[in-house]
Amino acid sequence: MTVDVPGLTPSRRPLTDRGRHGDADAEPGLIDFAVNVRPGPPAFIVDALTSRIADLAAYPADAEAQRVATLAARVHGREVDDVLLLGGAAEGFELVARLGFAHAALVQPSFTEPERVLVAAGTRVTHVVPPPPWRLRDAQIPDDADLVVVGNPTNPTSVLHPAVDILALRRPGRTILVDEAFADLTLDGSRLEPESVAHLRLDDVIVVRSVTKTFGLAGLRAGYLLAPPAVIGAMTARRRHWPVGTLTLEALAACLGVEGQAYAREQALTVAADRAHLVDGLAGVGLSPLAGPHAPYVLVSTPGALDLKAALRERGFAVRSCANFVGLGPDHLRLAVRPAEPTDALIAAVQDVKDRHEEDDRR
Repeated sequence: MTVDVPGLTPSRRPLTDRGRHGDADAEPGLIDFAVNVRPGPPAFIVDALTSRIADLAAYPADAEAQRVATLAARVHGREVDDVLLLGGAAEGFELVARLGFAHAALVQPSFTEPERVLVAAGTRVTHVVPPPPWRLRDAQIPDDADLVVVGNPTNPTSVLHPAVDILALRRPGRTILVDEAFADLTLDGSRLEPESVAHLRLDDVIVVRSVTKTFGLAGLRAGYLLAPPAVIGAMTARRRHWPVGTLTLEALAACLGVEGQAYAREQALTVAADRAHLVDGLAGVGLSPLAGPHAPYVLVSTPGALDLKAALRERGFAVRSCANFVGLGPDHLRLAVRPAEPTDALIAAVQDVKDRHEEDDRR
């Protein structure tokens, strides 16, 4: 098993290192299909953040954090005490790891950060890999797992699990942690977030949410989680003071407000249309998603994927190798959903690579 290599910057980590992320591939000057963050931030977020620059001499106010938590509670139909604001969704995984679980089952392939923090906390980890197309109902969860971690939709497969399948994982003495970082970009027809469980107030379910993906705010770090108040209390008993800064609070307020929620719906519709265009283009060059995609990225497989990745880089495109995801390998690539024009350029580049290979084979 390849593990995280301490001391290496992301760009120097080998492709099989679980600490490597898509931003390592998104080099300056390349058209970015490697990182699954939406373009942004939108103007109303920029205006909101700019308006608070003069306030940075003061510590973040508890009343402001309470106001933002109230917005999150309202969005999901929860009580305000069920909301914990975060400096990025990754902080949520760190706080969950502090709860002292004995045995965590990680449904794979999936985001690598939960494994890192759980192992660091001394939790025994089991990787559970259902066969493609990675349906949760096919996952063989160990009976003694007191924590199950699942992404919905899952990164990088773009699989959206039915909420009923997530809830079927519940057992006495077990907690379900659902990573819904991309849930606000999922649609079923016109219904937004069709399989989210964020609105359910259950004692054994924790939901981690991010706003950085949809609103183009990865550099700010902003998110929140939803859990029973007693669980939140246990997670935050040793948390540092002022964990969420003024600009993060302002960003969360803007994203969770009326304008932000309308923007998220607009983005979800845009992603659905652009994803369909990407899938059609891939089909034309002999590539198809390995599972029905529901997120702003698709997973494909082709022999020699690393060579294709390198050839696309030479042509000005960055794509994400999935060689470091449990259950996947060097033949898997993740492609972010982008607008039609850069997508068409990517597809043309893939076709050019294939044509060159065929020409070389004829020689």
